[in-house]
Order: sequence, then structure tokens, then C-alpha cells
Amino acid sequence: MSKIYVYGDNVDTDVIIAARYLNDPSEENLKSHCMEDIDPAFSKTVEPGDLIVGGANFGCGSSREHAPLAIKVSGVKCVIAASFARIFYRNAINIGFPIMECPEASAAIQPGDRVTVDFNTGKIVDETQGKTFQAAPFPEFINGIIEDGGLMNSLKARGLAK
Repeated sequence: MSKIYVYGDNVDTDVIIAARYLNDPSEENLKSHCMEDIDPAFSKTVEPGDLIVGGANFGCGSSREHAPLAIKVSGVKCVIAASFARIFYRNAINIGFPIMECPEASAAIQPGDRVTVDFNTGKIVDETQGKTFQAAPFPEFINGIIEDGGLMNSLKARGLAK
């Protein structure tokens, strides 16, 4: 069963992956230090398919795309938040990492809940609480970017980049 990691408002990119670890941008380094300053156990307990639930302004701070990448390579399936900092939002799409903006889900979901998400419809179901939430689904072209693994892969697939 997937774990739910719940964090509050204004989780900034320096908390997601501290600048002191950016000299080695390898996936293993990013994964081993992801969320370290807010949740020291995260990198040791996160498993593929787990979810992060954040409050308002998730991913604020610097524009580094290492932040969503660190979360992605940690195996997190998706971040659900009340809102995202615009640069984090765009960087997540650019690297092919799905995020869902839904204030109601963000406020309700608790650690230990069993949650499923449908990226195509934006539907979030908290099976533990018996609640369904509706996030705005991405348009088809953005879903395509995420499914292709990021913007560059999507452009290559369409013959628009090498």
C-alpha cells in the first residue's frame, strides 16, 4: 500500500533538495537527500508509488528543476497540493512529473489514508475517508508531455528536437 507524506504550506525548493547537494545532481544523490531538512526519514522510507500531499505554495523558492526531479526519482507517484509555485509547476511538467492542484484534497488527506488518483480525469479518491475530490485535469497536450517523460522527450517523439 502506498504511503502518504503530508507537509504544510510553503514547502520550498531548498527543503525539497538543499542547495548543498546540487554539486552532484545524480539521481541517486538527489534521491538520498530529498526532503531531508523537513523529513529526515523520507529518503529511507519512500517507496515507488507513494504520494506527497502539500499545502499552499508547494515548491516555492528558487527555480531549480532539481526539486521536482528529486521527488520523481524518489519514486513518488504524484504530489497533490492546495497550490504550487508557478516555476515548480512548470518544472514538474518539463521533467514529466505529475502534480495535482486540489485545495480540498490537500486539506482532507491524512497520513495512512489510501488514495488513488486518475490523471486523465483529475479525480482523487481517498478510499479511507470515502471522499472524492476533483482537481482540474491537465489538457491532453500536457498529459502527453508527462506520459512521454518530459518536454524534451515529447518534442523528440514528435520530431521537433534531436
